[in-house]
Amino acid sequence: MSYLVVCVWVALCAVAAWAFSLQRRLRELDARIVEAEAQHREFIEQVEHGGMVRRKIEAQLLENQQRLDRLAHHDQLTGLPNRLFLAAHLPAAIADARRNKVALAVLFVDLDRFKHVNDTHGHEVGDRLLQSVAQRITDAVRSEDLVVRMGGDEFVVVLNSVRSNNQVHETAARITAALGAPLQIDGKPLVTTASVGASMFPRDGEDVGALLRHSDTAMYRAKGCGRNNFQVFSPVMDRQLKERLAIETSLRTALATQTQLDVHYQPLVDLETRRVVALEALVRWKHPSEGHVSPLRFIPIAEETGLIGELGDFVLQRVVADMARWRKAGHAALAPVAINVSAGQLARCDLRGRIAELTQANRLSPALLQIELTEGAMFDRVGAEAIEALRALGVRVAIDDFGTGYSSLSSLLRWRVDSLKIDRSFIQDLATDRNHHAIVAAMVAMAQHLSIKVIAEGVESWSQLATLRQLGCRYAQGYLFAEAAPAERCREFLEGSPLAQADFDAEPLKAVSA
Repeated sequence: MSYLVVCVWVALCAVAAWAFSLQRRLRELDARIVEAEAQHREFIEQVEHGGMVRRKIEAQLLENQQRLDRLAHHDQLTGLPNRLFLAAHLPAAIADARRNKVALAVLFVDLDRFKHVNDTHGHEVGDRLLQSVAQRITDAVRSEDLVVRMGGDEFVVVLNSVRSNNQVHETAARITAALGAPLQIDGKPLVTTASVGASMFPRDGEDVGALLRHSDTAMYRAKGCGRNNFQVFSPVMDRQLKERLAIETSLRTALATQTQLDVHYQPLVDLETRRVVALEALVRWKHPSEGHVSPLRFIPIAEETGLIGELGDFVLQRVVADMARWRKAGHAALAPVAINVSAGQLARCDLRGRIAELTQANRLSPALLQIELTEGAMFDRVGAEAIEALRALGVRVAIDDFGTGYSSLSSLLRWRVDSLKIDRSFIQDLATDRNHHAIVAAMVAMAQHLSIKVIAEGVESWSQLATLRQLGCRYAQGYLFAEAAPAERCREFLEGSPLAQADFDAEPLKAVSA
């Protein structure tokens, strides 16, 4: 009996121990479950927070991408799309026009004389002007059209779904009219104009390059027509552009080799003493295949391309060298030589330093040189400062083509000049046109009162000469006396001997005719 009790007791103890162990294990399992649930909740919270962070990061990345995209494809000054945007947009616009079988127009807009605004009023005013221009162009076109700032003072307008040529003309006219209206910037009245060139798809080109190139060509034609107008591209313009590029390339070669260029001299005559009082240096170009190229063709191209400085320096070097040779040949009393100088050359080149260097090296007086400038170059602030420096050196100054630019009597009084050259356009009909007669008479009288010499250009007939004498014009030059001739054929005029009376009163001088 006692054995049975012992066995039961042992069994009960074993069961109790097993139950205690099971209870402990259950508690441990519950704790693990609780811990696991806590970890799960923490993980869920972390996942949810990570998702929020990820979405926030993605939003920031998208915002930054959009900002960078806008910075890359929009102009910071005006807020307009830029040339990168145009490069991405225009091919798609062309494809849409081709698919819908409608025309598309590209307008190239370039402000006229914007550099003058920057130089005169400062870059801050120039920036505000560009902002106003951008707004005016945008207001002048439809909402579905695209306005792009290409850089500087250049803008491009893409007209979508063009139905007729008149639509292009009307839009261009609105743009030029809008930009021509006066502006008030910082209380300063400003007037700017624009030259606009247009090309059309598919007539003038079927890709981005052709349309932009042809609209740019038409814009340059607009500038050549006096600015403040618009022109539509035509194949003739393309041929003229290619000719211009050919002349530019050939001129660069001619300047590099200096074998095709030469300087000829045309005498300026004193109508009272019959003496040659000066010579005008004129550049000549003999192209190896085209022959003689007119200065009217290559001088404007040299000015537009920046070659005018190099060309002007060539003329200056040649003139000084010729004068040195004339003196070495025994012509002690050299006649002064006049050299044409452009506004660009005057502003960009150290003309005073160059003249001083060359004349000193050749032992010549700077007073033997005279520079001839247009009225625009004379009355520009930068030009005026350069002129004063040249006058201080002893160089004489003349206004060339007087009467064709923006004459200013107050500027004539402020900036001293030695002579005025009346443009040949006034001399041509001097003896037959009352208006030209009156204008020349006024110029001569004004110059005399200001103690300025006046020279008539382009004198070709005896009637013109007689009228000039009657008006009191003392100096003249032109084919009536002599054409421009090479240096070796001008020596008889260097000493200033009087011309024979018979030759002077009866027929042109032949000794130096080309």
